[in-house]
Amino acid sequence: MVPNKPSNTAAYTGIFTAVAASICCITPVLALIAGTSGIASTFSWVEPLRPYLIGLTIIVLVFAWYQKLRPKTQEEIDCACEDDAKPTFWQSKQFLFIVTLFAGLMLAFPYYSNLFYAQPTKDIVYVSQSNIEKHTFEVEGMTCEGCEAHIESEINNLDGILSVKASYEKTNTVVEYDKSKTNLTAIREAINKTGYKIIDTENKIEK
Repeated sequence: MVPNKPSNTAAYTGIFTAVAASICCITPVLALIAGTSGIASTFSWVEPLRPYLIGLTIIVLVFAWYQKLRPKTQEEIDCACEDDAKPTFWQSKQFLFIVTLFAGLMLAFPYYSNLFYAQPTKDIVYVSQSNIEKHTFEVEGMTCEGCEAHIESEINNLDGILSVKASYEKTNTVVEYDKSKTNLTAIREAINKTGYKIIDTENKIEK
């Protein structure tokens, strides 16, 4: 009899569901590291399932800890073999603790994923008021603050960007820029480079 097996299975399931719950925000970071940011929004369809995956992760980890900490019945003690008396590291509480910690970090990933995106320092320059333009882009595919930071980082790499604010809740990105140095086409291309989809078609793109 192997009493630790159910808790191990639950632990592995907890890892899988925790990663799945945050994969929509993990993917952009991995894409950035790999230099293939165009796949950033590939798993955005998972976002509506996130609450259910979080709940499932918590349930399976609670079950794993219950299996690990509950007192053994007399039948289990009587059936225990020598191998069961000396569990490996993979069957230990230490391993389950590591799994729980990892799952927690994965579930919280959307709240700190923006730290992976460097925001360039902007020098203070004088811009003629007549050159300042402001435009709001409707953008699909953002699911967390990490997605916002991804778009903001790409746009800020352009010359002439005065300010940029992306919002996954409002599904838009507001950009203030110096039209003598950049234009809407360049900004749209920067957004498209991230893999998120612009759905704003009301305004004419300047060439």
